[in-house]
Amino acid sequence: MRNGLYSIHIQMLDGVEGRDSGIIILRDGKLISGGPYFWSVGTYKSGNGTWKGELATNQHTEFPDPFVRPLFGGKEVTSGFSGTFSDDHAEVFGTTLVGTRSLSFHATLKRLADI
Repeated sequence: MRNGLYSIHIQMLDGVEGRDSGIIILRDGKLISGGPYFWSVGTYKSGNGTWKGELATNQHTEFPDPFVRPLFGGKEVTSGFSGTFSDDHAEVFGTTLVGTRSLSFHATLKRLADI
């Protein structure tokens, strides 16, 4: 997995409505990610076109619409993921633990710049 700045687009799976987009910085096995409402930090390992990792996600800004309810309820959640990568793209499937409930997600990354 190349060090760099990537865009990330996340879609929840298994009938759960939810999505998010933002940026993610990957550098030497560490990741930092953020968007308009959430931020994440974590670690990853990669080799031979595959990668896997874990991260913790927190909410930094309330949603402006009081009828929108965040999936995580404003609490820190942890996620694990694994997937594939090529020169400028990556894809992962993962699971987020929200209390005792697990939620599946799919994310795509596109490399934007070297760092």
